[in-house]
Amino acid sequence: MKESDRRTAEGILYTDEYQLTMAQMYFRAGLHERRAQFDHFFRSYPDYDSHKAGYCVNAGLEWLLDWMGDASFRDEDIEYLRQTKGRTGNPLFAEDFLAWLKSSSPGFFTPLTIRAIPEGRVVHPNTPITVVEGPLAVAQILETSLLSHLNYQTLVATKAARIHDSARGNMVMEFGLRRGQEKGANAGARAALIGGVNYTSNVGISHVLGLPPKGTHAHSMVQVFMSLGMSELVAFRAFADVYPDDCTFLVDTIDTLRSGVPNAIKVFEELRRKGHEPVGIRMDSGDLAYLSIRAARMLDDAGFPNTSIVLSNDLDELVIWQIITQISEEAERYGVDADHLIARLVYGVGTRLITSWGEPALGGVYKLVAVQDDSHTAWRPAIKISESSEKTPNPGSKNVWRLYDQRCKATADLICLSDEDLRSMPKITLRHPSDHTKVRVLDSQELCDIEPLLVDAYKDGVVLNNHASIDDMRARRQADVERLDAGVKRLVNPHIYHVSLTENLWNLKQELIQSAMQSSR
Repeated sequence: MKESDRRTAEGILYTDEYQLTMAQMYFRAGLHERRAQFDHFFRSYPDYDSHKAGYCVNAGLEWLLDWMGDASFRDEDIEYLRQTKGRTGNPLFAEDFLAWLKSSSPGFFTPLTIRAIPEGRVVHPNTPITVVEGPLAVAQILETSLLSHLNYQTLVATKAARIHDSARGNMVMEFGLRRGQEKGANAGARAALIGGVNYTSNVGISHVLGLPPKGTHAHSMVQVFMSLGMSELVAFRAFADVYPDDCTFLVDTIDTLRSGVPNAIKVFEELRRKGHEPVGIRMDSGDLAYLSIRAARMLDDAGFPNTSIVLSNDLDELVIWQIITQISEEAERYGVDADHLIARLVYGVGTRLITSWGEPALGGVYKLVAVQDDSHTAWRPAIKISESSEKTPNPGSKNVWRLYDQRCKATADLICLSDEDLRSMPKITLRHPSDHTKVRVLDSQELCDIEPLLVDAYKDGVVLNNHASIDDMRARRQADVERLDAGVKRLVNPHIYHVSLTENLWNLKQELIQSAMQSSR
């Protein structure tokens, strides 16, 4: 793709056509500069069929804000829109609308303000994660790119967090670049790092994020030497000569236990005699739990009890959990300390992480929740009624709070109207978003903490509170996950975390629903 074409495809035209046609309709109706508010949220946790997430990890905001800073209507973009025709062959976009788009650039998105839950924080369904406020047409045009940037990274960060937990804090490396969706794999690698992966094999994104890339070698390295009449042992020695202090051998090209591990041990012994310590071995096929036990025994007997054993081959959180469970049950039979073996395992995850195997998309949506009235001083809440009550968005300008119980564990996320301050309420009523029978009341004095979640992220073209490092975002994730109940973190059938509405928001929602239903009759 030519550079000019890339800028067109990835710039402000990285959107759906209906965003632009709606923007022109708002322009024609004189509503394009009317301030509006949209909420971005997702409706349900990722469901991987055999298991399901009980929480998500927010990611992607920094890259969205970077895109917004660069995206404006260039002359080339305006010319393309000028040539776009409707069904009858007439121009789809009028000259006065195109002139407005051009006059609003550069800095097309500058009039918007964004509040968001920071990247790395744990988030839950139906909670506003990103709140966009500004001129209606501008906020509308942002929708597609916002969802594209935020939904995928949140999906992968969530998968990575579950893998991190299953791995019991052991090193996890992301190997998915070859299996990812083209350049989207860069976003996936970043999200995986936020979610808990320690390193990625992706060299470019590692450099951008200030981390060293990690990897081993491929089967093809051994195959080359064998095809030229040499051996696996010669291949290992050649690799060790070049990387004596970074030596991890892929041992399953021929026969893991009869060839690969014995040959790796021979080269490890040679390295040690030269003053180098080997890193470990990697296995990419077979019964990884059984092979880990047998390989560990061979390495232990040879005097290499602390070398790493890297496992790969379609790993995910459930497979890692099963491997650890099997090792715990079988290691003793082979004279291997299960706890020590589990502690030295390293996991290379690829396809199932970068593609979020089992749940390829997050159901994130972007819904209008409020519009300023004719006085341009007060907000009029907006409602959309769905056949399923669970899909009816929560109206109005809102805030989100996280409530912590006496154990300082997160007990609920509570959505309230923007003029409500939970910290001043002696009693806090929590209403289920759609079921009128489910209500509970908490004494605020019995809560460990009441924390606001949304922070200012973008205003007047300036990015705010969003210069966190990968380590900072990992720390946020780790702190939030530790404050979840164990049941919420279960891999299978997790306990439901409560997302609730205040009494005032519940009443407003019901009033708007009733009013809308009556007006439609």
